[in-house]
Amino acid sequence: MKKKAYLVVLALCTALAFTACGTTTDKKENTKSAAEAQDTTNTDKEDSGSEASDSVDSSDKAAVSGDTRLVSADDVSKYVTIGQYKGLSLDNTVEAVTDDAVDGRVEEELQNKAEEVTEGSVQDGDVVTINYVGTKDGVAFDGGTANNYELTIGSGTFIDGFEDGIIGMKKGQTKDLDLTFPDEYPSEDLAGQEVTFKVTLQSFKRAPELTDEWAAKNTDCKTAEDYKKEIRKTLESEAKTSAQNTLRETAWNTVLSASEVKEYPQDDLDTAKTEFRTLYENYAKQGDMTLEDFVKAQGISMDDFEEQGSQYAEYKVKQNLIVQGIMDAENMTLEDEKSLAVQDELIQAYGVKDLAALVDKYGQAAVDESIGLLRVEDFILDNATVEEKVTAGDTEGENGDDPSTDGSSAEGEVDEELETAEAADMVPAE
Repeated sequence: MKKKAYLVVLALCTALAFTACGTTTDKKENTKSAAEAQDTTNTDKEDSGSEASDSVDSSDKAAVSGDTRLVSADDVSKYVTIGQYKGLSLDNTVEAVTDDAVDGRVEEELQNKAEEVTEGSVQDGDVVTINYVGTKDGVAFDGGTANNYELTIGSGTFIDGFEDGIIGMKKGQTKDLDLTFPDEYPSEDLAGQEVTFKVTLQSFKRAPELTDEWAAKNTDCKTAEDYKKEIRKTLESEAKTSAQNTLRETAWNTVLSASEVKEYPQDDLDTAKTEFRTLYENYAKQGDMTLEDFVKAQGISMDDFEEQGSQYAEYKVKQNLIVQGIMDAENMTLEDEKSLAVQDELIQAYGVKDLAALVDKYGQAAVDESIGLLRVEDFILDNATVEEKVTAGDTEGENGDDPSTDGSSAEGEVDEELETAEAADMVPAE
């Protein structure tokens, strides 16, 4: 049963907030300082809550006055027991930037500035534009034909022998490549089969060599070494941003997993389920399909779809209950000064004119939930003990010291599940 596509939607209610975190981390410090200077009424109350608490009993505190709430319940404590959210011990682990990482990014940047080659032949690493037709027993097969397709030689995008066969070709040349699909190829019609690709090389580009001359001409740096230093600064900034995003997620997930829902407000569940269904009905309409046909095309049943809708609803409502409960307990509202500062950050992060434009694009509920979540995450981190660390591979250091002395790669793993869709009509790698 293919649940991944629907499980992704379980995070939709946090997607807006976490995306904003990633784009505003560098300026959040200054923004928060300005907000704190303006918010004279709530600062003392929030700072005084620095001592750890194991749970929140909202029944002992009246709900804070505010026009907007994330849940229908006035007394959140009837529905959820919130785990410890003050006094958490967290690690902010920043990935160390190694020479290998710098060289890799430089190579990517040079590849992006590849220039067309008019003389000579294709080499490994060149970016080619090709037309090709794949045939089996003289008949073209589905997914084996394309025009003006751009391919980086050596990327491993195509089956073995395809890219190697293009090396040495000249512009305008046509060549037949006799190849065999791997036995484990997903298509039963092609798995293990001998085929022929007729390939025509339209043009090809090659990345420039990093020299002082190239750096002075194409960047703001005077030398190749200066350019590498700028690349390192960029990677270090990205590493800090990534670490901060991970820290925020860890902080929130720690509270989320330590909290327990006693009962779900039925109205909120129904609203979330309707939201889930409407989302996929809109997807189906874009494909000129009914919801039932769309779900069937994903390889699952309507019962499975309904189950995923229930999971989404419970996840979303639990999140909103916790966020609202903490806001109530700590005298926060979505309309106070700090929440308005978060609102401004979202507007800037998404490059829209004002809040109305953000609401028009994502909906009022999503915007409110994002503001509330970011607001609470800030509070959790402000009241946590955070240990700064630097890591490279399996080695960790503290207080910003880079423990890597052997040049080992510090690149983290990247989730590339969504990237597989773009190869649907191509000839993928083994």
